[in-house]
Amino acid sequence: MQKPLADRLRPKSLDDIVGQRHLLGEDKPLRKIIESGEIPNLIFYGPSGVGKTTLATYIADKTNKALKKLNGTTASTADIKSVVSGLDTLEGINGILLYLDEIQYFNKKQQQTLLEYIENGSITLIASTTENPYFYVYNAILSRCTVFEFKSVEPGEVEKAVRRAARELGEEQSVTIELLGDSAKKIAVGCGGDVRKALNALELAAIATDVTDGVKRITPETVSQLVQKSSMRYDKDGDEHYDIVSAYQKSMRGSDSDAALHYLGRLLEAGDLPSACRRLMVCACEDVGLAYPQIIPIVKSCVDIAQAVGLPEARIPLADAVIMVCNAPKSNSGAMAIDMALGDIRKGNSGPVPRQLQNKHFDGEDNQNKGQHYIYPHDYPNHYTYQQYLPDAIKDRKYYKYGDNKNEQAFKNYWDKIK
Repeated sequence: MQKPLADRLRPKSLDDIVGQRHLLGEDKPLRKIIESGEIPNLIFYGPSGVGKTTLATYIADKTNKALKKLNGTTASTADIKSVVSGLDTLEGINGILLYLDEIQYFNKKQQQTLLEYIENGSITLIASTTENPYFYVYNAILSRCTVFEFKSVEPGEVEKAVRRAARELGEEQSVTIELLGDSAKKIAVGCGGDVRKALNALELAAIATDVTDGVKRITPETVSQLVQKSSMRYDKDGDEHYDIVSAYQKSMRGSDSDAALHYLGRLLEAGDLPSACRRLMVCACEDVGLAYPQIIPIVKSCVDIAQAVGLPEARIPLADAVIMVCNAPKSNSGAMAIDMALGDIRKGNSGPVPRQLQNKHFDGEDNQNKGQHYIYPHDYPNHYTYQQYLPDAIKDRKYYKYGDNKNEQAFKNYWDKIK
């Protein structure tokens, strides 16, 4: 079986690798390390299809080391030992570079076995992961490796790779491959920053295109059928999910309607209606809050409508609610107040509920001050009179501070007058 195009067209120099200029540009540390030929143990962290495997393969070729590949989802400790056994063969005379994909799936025992061999220098490890290694890789491995983060490749860079691949694929097939109109751009945008996916889409488009007079003319229509919608990166349990929902709420908090709608769109395109609804309601309460408390039931109604009608129609009430939240006055006074109260409770700054607030119950004979002594506020002018509500240990604590918006200042003026 023929390898996919992305595996056949490996770069011949660091400059041929698409993207990752923050790592591989002139005078960047990783480039200098590779050019030195002294390769330490490395961890490549980033989304799939952005050059992690490509770079590991290039490093193995550059250093004349035997490249061995394992995948953390299927490999065992026996597989690791089998790799190390190659040191005693002619193949391993210059050393072995082990490329371990998805290291986060290795359990503690497997990582300890790996640790033994990288400590004594038997192998050079390059591990890759799509998850944050600081959360998923054991500290003993991390402390012996240098972590480099790979980024999604920009569409413009992907398009360059697609055009170069089209030329090389044409040479391989002894035909000329032309990318008509915006075909190359459609492939680049549709891959979601994944170069491997883009090259595989190009190969499929070439297969689906007939040869006419020695030329394969790939049309935008063919590409559109193969790349039906943007392959936006999104993993509901991964970093990309948390980055998007974080950007979504922060954009609403920052009153940027355009950005908030963009991130809402990314959530909806990925089918993640629950996250879109949850963060919207949180933002209405946390970031608008008492500056415009009427927004909370309005947003809840929009969310109820969205969940009732489902996608794609859910986009409309959610967009309305997002725009309203963005343009509403902001106050986090309620969130700050409850966080301060919780802080006291967690530190043990509390105490018995004052007697006048307790549920009525029997006073023992040893109680010298029998009775609850609760003062009923509605019996007094303006339905207010002073009494102690907080426990004795924190009776003077202040949690809530009025925000400087019109609504909370109206509350403040009212209670300043009453109290």
